[in-house]
Amino acid sequence: MSKRDTVTAADIARMGNVRRAAVSNWRRRYPDFPRPVGGTAASPLFELAEIQDWLRSQGKTFELPLTERAWQRLRGSADDLRLGQLVARTGALLLADSRAETDNSAEPIDPVLRELVLTLAAERGHPAAFDFLVTRYLDAHSRRLSSTPPEIATLLARLSPPGGTVFDPACGFGGLLLAAEPDMALGQEITETAASIASTRLRLRGIGARVTTGDTLRADAFQGELADAVLCDPPFNEHAWGHAELTNDPRWEYGLPPRGEPELAWVQHCLGHVRPDGLVAILLPTAVAGRRAGKRIRGNLLRAGALRAVITLPGGGRDLWLLRKPNPGSKPSPHLLLLEPADLSEVEPAWLRFLDDPEATEAQRVVDLLDDDVDLSPARRLHAGGAQLATEFGAARMDLASTRPQPPAIAAREAPEALTYTTIGELLRSGQLSVHYAQSKTEAAETGALPMITADDLHADDPPSAAAPDDAELVIAEPGDVVAAPTGAVRVVHARAALGPYLARYRVDPERLDAEFLAGCLRAAGLRTPSGSSRMDTRRIAVPRLPVAEQRAYGAAFRGLTEFDSALRAAARHGETLVRLGFAGLIGGQLEPEHTDITW
Repeated sequence: MSKRDTVTAADIARMGNVRRAAVSNWRRRYPDFPRPVGGTAASPLFELAEIQDWLRSQGKTFELPLTERAWQRLRGSADDLRLGQLVARTGALLLADSRAETDNSAEPIDPVLRELVLTLAAERGHPAAFDFLVTRYLDAHSRRLSSTPPEIATLLARLSPPGGTVFDPACGFGGLLLAAEPDMALGQEITETAASIASTRLRLRGIGARVTTGDTLRADAFQGELADAVLCDPPFNEHAWGHAELTNDPRWEYGLPPRGEPELAWVQHCLGHVRPDGLVAILLPTAVAGRRAGKRIRGNLLRAGALRAVITLPGGGRDLWLLRKPNPGSKPSPHLLLLEPADLSEVEPAWLRFLDDPEATEAQRVVDLLDDDVDLSPARRLHAGGAQLATEFGAARMDLASTRPQPPAIAAREAPEALTYTTIGELLRSGQLSVHYAQSKTEAAETGALPMITADDLHADDPPSAAAPDDAELVIAEPGDVVAAPTGAVRVVHARAALGPYLARYRVDPERLDAEFLAGCLRAAGLRTPSGSSRMDTRRIAVPRLPVAEQRAYGAAFRGLTEFDSALRAAARHGETLVRLGFAGLIGGQLEPEHTDITW
């Protein structure tokens, strides 16, 4: 490898199969650890060859996988300002190779990099190889480059009709268009590098694509063209969006956007590029739903029946607006769906119910929303709603009643028994157990057949919430494996899944060690860990020495405790909702005491 090749602390952690904190520890403890050769104090760069030599001198085994060799070579071949251009150029090479065409670009690629990239494509396929390089590029510049989170991109794609033509007027690196998998993708992006990368990613997947470079609002490259659906995650809070020169633009069918409301310009631009009755799904800051300056346009969108839903996504900060281009002569919808889901999985079912029967859902009457403010914020409207609050109160009471936590059958011993113990470390050495740790920088993919379980999933007792990337370095959990987080959350998995960052997979020899028993021991250790500590030394965890038949009995008891804990937490959630709605409804007049003949 060339002396130009450099690595970050995260790269070193991947090379050594350790967490990033270990690399920081090496830098403090070892005076001979290589010094940074570039980067910043917060994100230093090290000479790859020096790091490799140092790891060998410390007896630390490592193997730099093909993916890392390709990425390090690519990053070492260009400075930060040109790195994106080189990624795009590499995409052109892969596209030509996928079509068995000659790469005739005027910008030649370093022969070593070329060989590494083509070898990676031969192993993983051209789309996956390029996605890997693009993901690493975005990671390396995460402070100035952003992309729509994969789970949100997937949601928008699921809400739109399959196939057809999909347009993204702020397509970035193509995430929304890739998730939609249309027959034809149209995109516009202000930066040439991002537009080129987006186009290549789409074409590598066999999707017809036309992606242009330019300022969407000022220089619409698709004037007069209509798509079956428009998906958009536009830039926000851009005051220099062209208000003065676009005053008389025909796109402002619902009103001239005020200078401080560029998001409403994007909304109308999207509506101008969708066929009648076609869907527009656009992500906006939550403030757009309630700012006074935009109330006239919001009102016009409601009166025309164009705005159909405002959904505040979990985590706050962003709303999803769903709009449909009104059919000429059609009757505007009298309802608007307002939603504050606790989880993204609630959005699609709620939208489908609304389309099927608006009056049977969380919909609000448009006439009730057309007041002096036309504030469409779900947080305000839903918490102030009458019938909706009463309905939610009834549902919360039913949910609480259906949750019946049952403690497991665990009895007190007549006299305490002195158990003998081994440790996780001893079980590892004896071969009863193996453990593998997921890399700290493991990132979820936009789409994927293999689910990925995250630390948040473990803590919330939820199923896997992410998709795994096409990456051979993943740690895979099979049914019967134990998955644990550093902070003590533990689960025995029952379906194949990849591990998200910081998780560990424990695989038992079932003839000598029971998985549920091991999970219980790990969880017990986590409960004993001080609340201020974020990690525990798992190799020192005590495990009772028991015959495997007795382990299984303990494992069943541990599993019962875990299920009891899940039921208690569900009951607590339903109870909190019931209490909140009860107070609000009694004060607001939507609820009343069931018995009013109380004497004092």
